[in-house]
Amino acid sequence: MNAKMETTSDACDLRFGQVGIACVRVRRPDAAALCEELERRVRSAPQLFSRAAVVLDLSHLLNLPDDGTVDALLEAVRSAGMLPVGLAYGTAATEALAQRMGLPLIAKFRAAYEPADGGNVAAPVPVAAPAPLPVREPVLSQPEGAVGAQRHDGTVRSGQQVYARDRDLVVVGTIANGAEVISDGSIHIYGSLKGRAMAGAQGDAKARIFISDFRAELVAIAGHYRVFEQIPKDLEGQSVQCWLDGEKLLIVPLK
Repeated sequence: MNAKMETTSDACDLRFGQVGIACVRVRRPDAAALCEELERRVRSAPQLFSRAAVVLDLSHLLNLPDDGTVDALLEAVRSAGMLPVGLAYGTAATEALAQRMGLPLIAKFRAAYEPADGGNVAAPVPVAAPAPLPVREPVLSQPEGAVGAQRHDGTVRSGQQVYARDRDLVVVGTIANGAEVISDGSIHIYGSLKGRAMAGAQGDAKARIFISDFRAELVAIAGHYRVFEQIPKDLEGQSVQCWLDGEKLLIVPLK
């Protein structure tokens, strides 16, 4: 099997944020290129991306006119098989576009409730404001044509993504905040998971995730997600395994 990596195109960046919502930051107002790129993502990992809820982030596009361009971008997302649910909060022009289209501004709530001094917030924050998106650096862990589990030695840095296609993934090292490891099979992490781990990307509900030091932003199996802003005390820093029990994603310390 070939070991191939997901890469960032010049059409858009894509990442999963809070509550399993994907944030699509459009890099240029080319609806055809956006549709082609997102269709490629859906084909490569349908359980992750097919009918995924997405927020369109237009912050990379300056002085975007309300001339139908955004309508075309939203239609491109739909045509690719994803479901646009709102716009990322940005300029007054973005707010006007959202009002005309009847779409919510997903990150607006944080701007309203977050105190200027960075202190604690009593009011709920439904969805966190999208952080600046890193440029995904492809990481080749094994030569093409290798068989068996794909192994990656060393740290997966913020902005990097390792994808093990049609096989398990073994990481000997740390997955940093903002980094992602994805596998069509199970994932074994002999180190700290501070970023995101997604197993069973092609829909294998029997896939599992094993982690030596659990500090994750997100874990997912066959499209079922759990997102963490704060790790439960009984799991933080523990060795854990994750698996699906029906529709429920379980995370249990290893004894």
